Amino acid sequence: MLNFLGIGAQKCATSWLYNTLSKHPNIAFPGGKEIHFWDHPGGRSVEWYKQLFSNEAYINGDITPAYGFLPIDVIQEVYDLMPHLRLIYLIRNPIERAWSSAKMALGRAEMLHEEASDQWFIDHFNSKGSLVRGDYETCIRQWRSVFPSSQLLIMRYETIKNDPVLAANKVLNHVGLESFFEKSDDQKLIEKVFEGDGAAIRPSLIPVLQDIYRDRIASLERYLQEDFSNWIKSPYARK
Repeated sequence: MLNFLGIGAQKCATSWLYNTLSKHPNIAFPGGKEIHFWDHPGGRSVEWYKQLFSNEAYINGDITPAYGFLPIDVIQEVYDLMPHLRLIYLIRNPIERAWSSAKMALGRAEMLHEEASDQWFIDHFNSKGSLVRGDYETCIRQWRSVFPSSQLLIMRYETIKNDPVLAANKVLNHVGLESFFEKSDDQKLIEKVFEGDGAAIRPSLIPVLQDIYRDRIASLERYLQEDFSNWIKSPYARK
């Protein structure tokens, strides 16, 4: 059976999550990464999906970032079929997430950074796809409205960056396994966190992204009762 879902968010280290959990001998991803069954079934049946995870010798997972913003009725369908599921949701500074997503779109358009105007980036930041992926609060609220809060693990990108062994073991514990990784695995686990070309956000675009996400970050702070002030401050604080 399927044991856990990684539901996002895009550009928040879901590839790291997949690669790290794949190192565990008792975890399997029979469909690989990003099956996209619940957002794009493409004629595949629920029975097909269930059969994919029929090997109960493993803790089976499906990590598809697009699941984070599934509509309520689909989330309810997931719950009705598999109420036991453990859920994992990775979050990252939405300013950085939006920039990383825009760079990915740039590559898909076969454009270089210098070929894209500020307006090109601004249009991408304000696109429905980018905004919904950075709206962590709505995603969390929707999944929590159907699944018990205890079944949803919210992991910050900073935790992965600063202590990947702690982060990996926390995920393992959440899906019902004992801690597996040791401090000596630090370097091995950090390798997949910093993918991308490393290009910094254009200074001219920082105020735009701050304006888009300032209120959203403040609202998420209130909802989760957690401090996210560093997301809007350094290194993005206006002079």
